[in-house]
Amino acid sequence: MSVINLTVESFPRTIEGDRIVVIDFWASWCGPCMQFAPVFEAASERYPDMIFAKVDSDAESALSSHFAIRSIPTLMIFREKIIVFMQAGALMPAQLDAVLDQVAALDMDEVRRDVAAQEAAQQQTQSQQ
Repeated sequence: MSVINLTVESFPRTIEGDRIVVIDFWASWCGPCMQFAPVFEAASERYPDMIFAKVDSDAESALSSHFAIRSIPTLMIFREKIIVFMQAGALMPAQLDAVLDQVAALDMDEVRRDVAAQEAAQQQTQSQQ
């Protein structure tokens, strides 16, 4: 599977549905980003059921700002429109495979319960202030 380029316009429809979406925030001037690019591309071939996408942090600064990307490369993984993984820094192939396998194995009902509990706790904290 090929890697797609994400923009502010294409982002919402890309993360729709229940597919896993793996996103690499990168820049052309970033050495570690260039080293990670072939690792990311190879993973897209090994995991054809996942969507692999890249966000050029310079060209899509609004998207990078929205997700508070402070360091590149940053890997972000969505599943069912929920961010289930986010980490700055390039990963080795085995590390990336381990992360992707863990994301694929997640119990999304449990993830949704955890997200709901965190949101409830945050709302309670805000109402007490």
